[in-house]
Amino acid sequence: MPVRLPISCFFGSLLLCVSTPLLPASAAGNLATIAPPVQTLIERYSADHDTLASVYTDQLSPTTRDRMTRFLADQRRQLTAIDFNTLDQEGKVDYLLLSNHLTREEHNLTLSAAQWKEVEPLLPIAPAIFAREDAKRRGDPPNGEKIAAQLNAMTVSLAAKRKELEAAIAKDSTAPRPTPFAAWRAADDLDQLRDQFHGWFQFYNGYDPTFTWWAAQPYKALDDATKDYATFLREKVAGVPHDDKNTVVGTPVGRDALLAQLSDEMIPYTPEELIAMAKEQMLWCKQQMLEASQDLGYGDDWHKALEHVKNTYVEPGQQPKLIRDLASEGIDFAEKNNFVTVPDLAKETWRMEMMTPERQLVNPFFLGGDTILVSYPTDTMTFDQRMMSMRGNNPGFSHATVFHELIPGHWLQEYMSNRYRPYRQLFGTGFWVEGNAFYWEMLYWDHGFHATPEQRIGALFWRMHRCARIIFSLSFHLGLMTPQQAIDFLVDEVGHERDNATAEVRRSFNGSYDPLYQCAYMLGALQFRALHHELVDSGKLTDRQFHDAILHENMMPVEMLRALLTNQPLKPDFKSSWRFLDGLKDTPFKDGRAAALSK
Repeated sequence: MPVRLPISCFFGSLLLCVSTPLLPASAAGNLATIAPPVQTLIERYSADHDTLASVYTDQLSPTTRDRMTRFLADQRRQLTAIDFNTLDQEGKVDYLLLSNHLTREEHNLTLSAAQWKEVEPLLPIAPAIFAREDAKRRGDPPNGEKIAAQLNAMTVSLAAKRKELEAAIAKDSTAPRPTPFAAWRAADDLDQLRDQFHGWFQFYNGYDPTFTWWAAQPYKALDDATKDYATFLREKVAGVPHDDKNTVVGTPVGRDALLAQLSDEMIPYTPEELIAMAKEQMLWCKQQMLEASQDLGYGDDWHKALEHVKNTYVEPGQQPKLIRDLASEGIDFAEKNNFVTVPDLAKETWRMEMMTPERQLVNPFFLGGDTILVSYPTDTMTFDQRMMSMRGNNPGFSHATVFHELIPGHWLQEYMSNRYRPYRQLFGTGFWVEGNAFYWEMLYWDHGFHATPEQRIGALFWRMHRCARIIFSLSFHLGLMTPQQAIDFLVDEVGHERDNATAEVRRSFNGSYDPLYQCAYMLGALQFRALHHELVDSGKLTDRQFHDAILHENMMPVEMLRALLTNQPLKPDFKSSWRFLDGLKDTPFKDGRAAALSK
């Protein structure tokens, strides 16, 4: 999330600029010691990045990529000019965090350029759109007659490209045809370009009479052709009819991109190792699920036990009360066990809203933060949609997710990150944000939070779901699993409702999340669990000290948090090496049933 600097920071920078010429040269040279130098650089980086992003808004444009590449290189030069060895431990960690962030952004630009190279041949009007946006940014006066001719030529080029593709996709054609992935992404990119170009047109339309006289009609023709061409790419080239609500199309990034992103997240494992780990975790979950199934009288048929839990849904209109009660239960459990400091203001200020039916198509479950968005059916849904929504948000499932979204999960994270080292919000990662929230699910399980078989099954469902996310998302990006196979996997191996499974896979692959985001829940949680074993189980810190320290240091890759809390010796060329899974071999997961009965 972007860093919002307080006004005092700007005043402080202004005072520094004004004061410098009035000081002797020797004193001016020591101004860097007034504030931590890397923190200052991070704050300025965030401000400068936001400023550039507000101007270079066309993210697909080579101009934007070139400008951001130069910006990152300049930031790298400023960072390496700082003497790493003069920094304290916090400063060294900040140095490494910013260095890693710059590398991550460089990798993202490289991946973006590679993906654009694949779809660029399908979008012949893109260079002209980029050129028009560049001219507007520079403030160049428009020449209405020349622009009208260019718009007309762009419409012609779309028609020619469509004719070329129609020939390529004909049954008897031997010409190379685009992959469904490329065609689908090209259509999405074209929608973005169309919106961008509409903003360009509206900037001049009506304000420049000559521009409007020349350009209005050819712009409308081009806009209509662009919309039709995007539909053609989706339906004819990608092969997804307009009324198909089930097919999911995504873009595998490949093994090299996964390895680069794992390095950025400081995860020293290969995708194949992580898939194998997730399968082992899934087996543990299945064993626990069988025990809960037996407790309910369903023997080894855990699918029937899961169906029983799904059918415990509350009546329409009662879900908000359930969420309120579960939120209070989660907070009380944290305080009773002295797990973490929970400020009274944080307990007072979380809110609840109901999720729209449209949004539930992409996210059929909760979303959280200061506001928990509750997914539950409305009277506009079909009967099948209503039943899937109610069954998928039953009390057993919700028992393990409300505190994940609120306290001590996402809302407590957000509350504390706004108050402790907020400049580090720049380094937010799903491995910290989602990993920490899911870590709380594991800890609550260990301490017997789930007292009934239904509640244990609900918690195990979500843990299996997080295992499955690693398996299907990495397998998809390695080219080993299709979106449809991922949907079937969630239905068969986890017990999802099919519509909910489709929504889960769609949001995983539609570009809303980076390729590793769905892996971050369990991997981040296991990192926190390994660190808890290293610092709390060993007696070096109490639970409360450990959890408060996590929140007070703010967001970062968990290996950097470990370096801070253990005062690890650091060098500017730091490379990730923490094989955190090794530290979990002697910390088996506890039997939730036994823990609950012991309370």
